[in-house]
Amino acid sequence: MEAKTLFDKIWDAHVVKKVEGGPNVLYIDRHYIHEVTSPVAFLGLKTRGLKVFRPEKTTATPDHNVPTINQHLSITDELSRHQVEMLKKNCHEHGIVHHGLGTEGHGVVHIIGPEMGLTQPGMTIVCGDSHTSTHGAFGAIAFGIGTSEVEMVLASQCIMQPKPKKMRVTINGELGKGVTAKDIALYIISKISTSGGTGHFIEYAGSAITNLSMEGRMTLCNLSIESGARGGMIAPDETTFEYVKGRQFAPKDEEWETTLANWKELKSDKDAVFDTEYTFDAADIEPMITYGTNPGMGIGVTRPIPTTEGMEGSDKTTYLKSLQYMGYHEGDTMKGKPVDYVFLGSCTNGRIEDFRAFAAFVKGKKKAGSVTAWLVPGSKAVENQIKAEGIDKILVEAGFELRQPGCSACLAMNDDKIPEGKYSVSTSNRNFEGRQGPGARTLLASPLTAAATAVTGVISDPRELM
Repeated sequence: MEAKTLFDKIWDAHVVKKVEGGPNVLYIDRHYIHEVTSPVAFLGLKTRGLKVFRPEKTTATPDHNVPTINQHLSITDELSRHQVEMLKKNCHEHGIVHHGLGTEGHGVVHIIGPEMGLTQPGMTIVCGDSHTSTHGAFGAIAFGIGTSEVEMVLASQCIMQPKPKKMRVTINGELGKGVTAKDIALYIISKISTSGGTGHFIEYAGSAITNLSMEGRMTLCNLSIESGARGGMIAPDETTFEYVKGRQFAPKDEEWETTLANWKELKSDKDAVFDTEYTFDAADIEPMITYGTNPGMGIGVTRPIPTTEGMEGSDKTTYLKSLQYMGYHEGDTMKGKPVDYVFLGSCTNGRIEDFRAFAAFVKGKKKAGSVTAWLVPGSKAVENQIKAEGIDKILVEAGFELRQPGCSACLAMNDDKIPEGKYSVSTSNRNFEGRQGPGARTLLASPLTAAATAVTGVISDPRELM
């Protein structure tokens, strides 16, 4: 029998039909939707006189456009309010479960799915959002789709997709003090570039990966898309099973035992062949910070910004343009540079583990007066947990305040925008020009590096303050 990768096993089991010389028709187990990419898809169904084929397979929540203070009030931005209202209306019409603002199930779409146990090993999962790759942490094939494809899944529970190539990224060894899953992700992207994963699905392997918590694995898989990959995944193991067990939609009793036995088979065969392989040493990774305008422009926090030596033509021009936008120069040291804003949250780092790490770091310290900090839980469940554990009290004592769940300052689609020219150390996933607001300058980092920066007011190495 031919040796198969984990990706092959799940993909092949979901192929409904192969189009000769074309894409596969792939069955989708779980479809997540939010307010931004679904309205046009629902309109398409209406125009064609179609109903949602399997509404129970779709889960909805508004996240991109929602305010993170005073959520009980009406949304002031007209477009945002309309999109949020349309999501509720469309879900009601089609019998789709909708976790609206203020409800216990509300949150960022890629955070509530795993919390509820809807995301499970061996599944195919899609959403009209590029960071759907987050769910690959469970040993699932999860990827973002466009609006026309959202309509396709709503109408048929299937999608047409060419089968991607396979890549394995192995990280062996132990992570150093103060190094997190976010640093692993930024390190990988800095090594393979933002186009290194193009056309591939990545499987992450090695001891440094298996030692990560589920939250850490979700952060890593979330950022797969930033290397150009279709998605990322990690083979499920005891850490995965322990996380899923007992959650609201997880299999129960006898079904759990049967399902668990199947999940344990979900791993790449020993002789499975990948199209591309990379291996890195965990000891080489330090807390990372980006200095440019794409997630691949990242360095260890103690290192200087690379020079243009060896660069030529458009590469050099683009590089210098990026530094100019950021107000930095080649050879600059990032450590010690002043920062105006710190953002903790998003589908990358808005989980309870991220808030525990941030709070443990700032406990007994004080927020720098020059820094505006936005701490935004990824879901109502995370917010409740923060309060149950007394994390909110630690944060308030250190001069921070907690906001309400939403995508917030990850992207400039709601009220939480970084002002023009200001510097933001952000735990989110993208640092493109204007991503956090027109003219905003974004530096991607881990919750620990963000915490260190928030208390010093300048880019700091968390290891020096731990």
